[in-house]
This record gives sequence, structure tokens and C-alpha cells, in this order.
Amino acid sequence: MFGVVTVIFFLFNVLPGDPAQMMLGQNEDSEQIAAVRAKYGFDKPIATQFLYYLNDLSPLSFHSNHEDDYTFLSNGKYKHSKLFALGNTSVVLKYPYLRESFTKQGKKVSEVIGETLPNTAVLAISAIVLAIIIGIILGIISALFKDKWLDKVIQIFSTLGMSMPSFFSAILFAWFFGYVLHKCTNLEMTGSLYALDDFGETMQIQWKNLILPAVVLGIRPLAVVIQLMRNSLLEVFNQDYIRTARAKGLTEFQIIKRHAVKNALNPVVTAISGWFASMLAGAVFVEYIFGWNGLGKEIVNALNTLDLPVIMGSVLIIALLFVIINIFVDVIYKWLDPKVKLD
Repeated sequence: MFGVVTVIFFLFNVLPGDPAQMMLGQNEDSEQIAAVRAKYGFDKPIATQFLYYLNDLSPLSFHSNHEDDYTFLSNGKYKHSKLFALGNTSVVLKYPYLRESFTKQGKKVSEVIGETLPNTAVLAISAIVLAIIIGIILGIISALFKDKWLDKVIQIFSTLGMSMPSFFSAILFAWFFGYVLHKCTNLEMTGSLYALDDFGETMQIQWKNLILPAVVLGIRPLAVVIQLMRNSLLEVFNQDYIRTARAKGLTEFQIIKRHAVKNALNPVVTAISGWFASMLAGAVFVEYIFGWNGLGKEIVNALNTLDLPVIMGSVLIIALLFVIINIFVDVIYKWLDPKVKLD
């Protein structure tokens, strides 16, 4: 996480443009720009700005007791608990502070992410669940009918799924199912999870708007799961304990359910974890094309307006989710394979 923080800070802070002018828009003057630069530390050397940024992100941070100090000015930006004082410096415990958006009139980045990340999570979870269920079933069928016509059809489908870019699939599905077949499917080309009712007063959940983006986002991981499940299951079928189970008279269904599937899931779990984490970041094109108000669409809007705090905060949250998901997958490995030890 420290590496990610370092890279994104120096990457985005060498971009052309004045953050103070971005925050003030068209109403700035020289005094206002100077005040904003002093308030947020933009007038400091880049190394000092980096230390300020780390101080804002760290749960344990240091704040000067002098009112004219930048670190004290950021004191009112978040709730904190004072632990102890070291001379003129106070050590406080707080939530990580991702700063404020340049374009949303002082709105905190954490609030922007909090409003959009749940929508992305719903989309990613729906897509990965779809990919897991259908992918494992088709992978098992493909392995059972190896080299038969059914296996070949499934292989063609999975190959097309892996080779088709998400943005192209999104455009194709939106046009075909949301426009051409709209009367049959009752699906819209664009739409988010929440939409205003007919009177424009309350927000209502529109589950039908989830169908197309979830299918499009799940196509590529679905194809990967099919291939991995098929190949892994074929390898397991050649193991001695499977032959022993057949010799004992167990049916093919019992062998697959009790022995084969669980032992074939390790590579599938690895792929699923990576794809689920990447979906949280890779849903950018899908969300933007379908008008899904998630973190991916917010990142695109932030890039268009050079809203650097939103971009940096979003990347940090996505990186943190990568770490958490990988740790969770290690725990799942232990359940799937008792020989794996968590040191």
C-alpha cells in the first residue's frame, strides 16, 4: 500500500495544471489562489506535500498546535482522538483522510467513494457469481464430454468470451438487447441501480438495469472459469484416488461431488479472486457505457476534469481491496487443501 501511495502521488502531482485553479474554477483571483495553495500545502516542495499526504492517510498522524500550520488547518476535516502531545505537536488517532474533491465544492473524497463503491460492488459481485455458477457447471460438462460436440461448442463460446473486449461487448449488448429487442426484454440501454420514480421524488431500485452490465462484465471471467475448471477436472480424473472411487462402485455424480470438484477448484479460486479484484477497477468502460453510477464511471469523470484527489483516493481503495481479497483467498486455500499452511 505504501508503494501504491508513493506511485500515485508522484505520478499525478507531476501533471500540468494548478490544483488551486481547478478548485476555484472561473472565479479565482490571485489572493484566492494563494490562500488555497497555502491551505492545502500546494505552495510547499513536492517532498513536503508527500509527507502531508502520508500524514492525512495515516490513522496515526501528527498535527501542529499552531493555527497557521497546514496540518492544523486540516484538523477540522475529520474526526479524531488526541492521544498525547510532543512539544508543540499533537499525536492523534483518526480515520484516513482522502482530502476533498476539486470539482464537487469541497465534498470529501471518502463521501464520493462511499456513494459509488457500493454500486460497483453490487455489479462486480453479480458478475462474478454469474461467472462462478455458470462457469463451473459448463466446465464440468465440458470435461465429462471431452472432445465431443458439446465440449467443442463450449470451448468455442469460452474462446470468444476471452477474446472479446469488454467495451465492445457492452456496446453490442446495449444496442441489441436494450434497443433492438427492447420490446421483448424491457431492458434499457443505460441505467443505474437507483432511479427516480415517475414523480421525481424518491429513488427506487431498478434491478433490471443490473442484468446487462453484469452479464457483460462476467463474460470474460466466465470464459476463464470454464477453461480452468475443464482442464483441472480432467487432470483430477487421472488421479489414482478417482480410479479407486470408480472401482468401489461410486457413480460419476458421487465422484464429482465428493472428490473431484473440490480438488479441482484451487486454480479456479485463484482466477476468481484476481478477476473479482480487477472487476472493481476494470468496470470502468462497462459502467460508463451503461451509465451505471459506480466507482468506474466516477474515475472516468474525475480523469476528464483532472479531479486528482478523487482519482488518487479511488486507486488507493481499489489497491486496498486487492490486498484484502488476496488475504481472503489464502484462507480459502486452507479450507480447500488442508496441506496448505498459513504462516
